[in-house]
Amino acid sequence: MMKKAELVFIPAPGIGHLVSAVEVTKLLVNLNSNLSITVLVIKSSYDAALNAYVDSLTANITTRIKFINLPLPEPDKDVTPPKLLRSLVKTHRLLVKEAVKNIVQSSNSPRLAGFVLDMFFTPFLDLANEFGVPSYVFYTSGAAFLGFQFFMQALHDEQNVNITELKDSDTEFAIPSYVNSVSTKFFPTVMFTPETFTLLHDIARWMREVKGIMVNTFSEFESHAVDSLSDGRLPPVYPVGPILNLESASGIHRDSSIIMKWLDEQPPSSVVFLCFGSRGSFSGDQVKEIACALEQSGQRFLWSLRQPPDPEMGMMARPTDYENVAEVLPEGFVDRTAGIGKIIGWAPQVTILSHPATGGFVSHCGWNSTLESIWFGVPIATWPLYAEQQLNALALVRDLGLAVEIKMDYKKEPHWSDEAEIVKAEKIERGIRWLMEQDSDVRKRVKQMSQKSRKAVMEGGSSHSSLCRFIDDVMYNTP
Repeated sequence: MMKKAELVFIPAPGIGHLVSAVEVTKLLVNLNSNLSITVLVIKSSYDAALNAYVDSLTANITTRIKFINLPLPEPDKDVTPPKLLRSLVKTHRLLVKEAVKNIVQSSNSPRLAGFVLDMFFTPFLDLANEFGVPSYVFYTSGAAFLGFQFFMQALHDEQNVNITELKDSDTEFAIPSYVNSVSTKFFPTVMFTPETFTLLHDIARWMREVKGIMVNTFSEFESHAVDSLSDGRLPPVYPVGPILNLESASGIHRDSSIIMKWLDEQPPSSVVFLCFGSRGSFSGDQVKEIACALEQSGQRFLWSLRQPPDPEMGMMARPTDYENVAEVLPEGFVDRTAGIGKIIGWAPQVTILSHPATGGFVSHCGWNSTLESIWFGVPIATWPLYAEQQLNALALVRDLGLAVEIKMDYKKEPHWSDEAEIVKAEKIERGIRWLMEQDSDVRKRVKQMSQKSRKAVMEGGSSHSSLCRFIDDVMYNTP
């Protein structure tokens, strides 16, 4: 008889990391009745949406998934993300250890089978070792970027290449997880900051030591990248996606019904949806260029337009909704486009992408947004802003043929500043027109990939089978 086992998940305190981690725990316990999971949740001192989601977790969750909230770190508006992450690991090490010790010592607790770590929490490997159990990673980006991280770490360690010295170059690398060579102009700008590069380098080195890596992707989508990670020198990779919260992580918003009513009145596949993620915003000059492009294109549009955060609030501040959006738009724009367009603040993205009227998505190419667009068969026009989004855009356009380009190497770092190039209206309009072509090859390929994404998670599908293999490794592992 199979023994009962328990996994401890430690997701990073970001909505894009936590939501997908919670969704994969649901799948795991549903697939094996002898498995239970405890999720150690760190709230955020600067993300109200994340905290609201955390507060909702106890509702409608199986009894075999438990949540333990760890204390909030003290807010520091001037801290950099690498310093914040290293600080979290340091301050929460004893808290995590104590929580896991209580689980192990509980009289009715199953055997501890392992830790499942977010990539940013791979330093907790040593804690798992102390408890005599293996560590796994749940990787919330794609397989191509996972391969990029391993390649960059090996390049540094084995060939002594200092990536930070290539900041303003156009050097090309043959990275195994990408079909085509990759120029440094598509690298995340954080790779050229010594502090952040060191963090990402250390993470890749730690990930080499884990027993397996679940990746939020599916084999049919990133077949080249997944194959490149199966060379025997890396831990086993389990493509288990797309892991999505189709009920929308942010819940019901006061404007949802108004937005849906407007979409209900539009023809099928006629609306281009512009949305740039929870941290996406632009300067006033860039907003005007987007507005001109939309007006000149004549396309129906739904535009999630957010106000940049106050620079005084520091690096962790988030965009907010405008009180009067007309102030940042060209004079008369709202009136002139009233018949074809609607401007909103916060957007219920999953609900909008799932609507039959939505025909295209101008996106920052965040990984969750990319998977959602594929799931619903909505083609993307790429406009990446930060993190690994430039590489996501590159893969979607050049390697996979599943997106069109507005700008692939656009960089706005720091992402709250005005120090970014202005993409002109003509270029934006051209991308939107291309995106909305109803008989394009890109649109056809996205529809086909949408069907494959749904088959992947069905019983017998590639991701379902991959999850089962992961569970077998966990359940039959001997501590």
